[in-house]
Amino acid sequence: MTITKELISPEIIESAYTYEQYVDLVEKLLNEDKTTGENHSESMLHYTRMNLYRMKRHDKHVELTDSLKRKLQNLDRDMVWLVLTEGWCGDAAQNIPVINKMAEATPKITLRLILRDEQLDIMDDFLTDGKSRSIPKLICLDANSFEVIGTWGPRPETAQKMTLEIKGMEGASKKEAAERLHKWYADNESRELQQEFEQLLDHLYD
Repeated sequence: MTITKELISPEIIESAYTYEQYVDLVEKLLNEDKTTGENHSESMLHYTRMNLYRMKRHDKHVELTDSLKRKLQNLDRDMVWLVLTEGWCGDAAQNIPVINKMAEATPKITLRLILRDEQLDIMDDFLTDGKSRSIPKLICLDANSFEVIGTWGPRPETAQKMTLEIKGMEGASKKEAAERLHKWYADNESRELQQEFEQLLDHLYD
């Protein structure tokens, strides 16, 4: 069953970033010793530098599976994929470049990105487990009606379980958690992400 979120208007989509504009924004801000949002501490700048590197690396090296490409190329519904993100978010840097590759594979998908902290009213309609403003969060919209027909995020299921387990471990540091998570991303090479999007595409027609 589809639902409509009135907060997501054509004006929001029109003012949102393309993927290329988003990457350019992150790079421009870094050149000014800033990141997206209000926290421009050295640690946040460090995360953002790493994320820019990750995005550019994925842009060069990510390959979609043949089965996912077939599903994308056989779509017969125009969609907008709207993603809530921030430049300092490591999960966003690992996943959004792959999502962009999916959008590039079909004329049926328009990918747009908005900054979470500038759109908290939208974010709060799509909380993870009803409580967390976790990103990236993808909202799949019918391009004509703006009905919400699917969502994804903030990370593949295995990575999400790992993140929750680490958070529940006494004495686990943020650095250790990030290292384990990004090692998983490197080892997995977007396979689980692509599998989840194959399932998402199948469910769009349920």
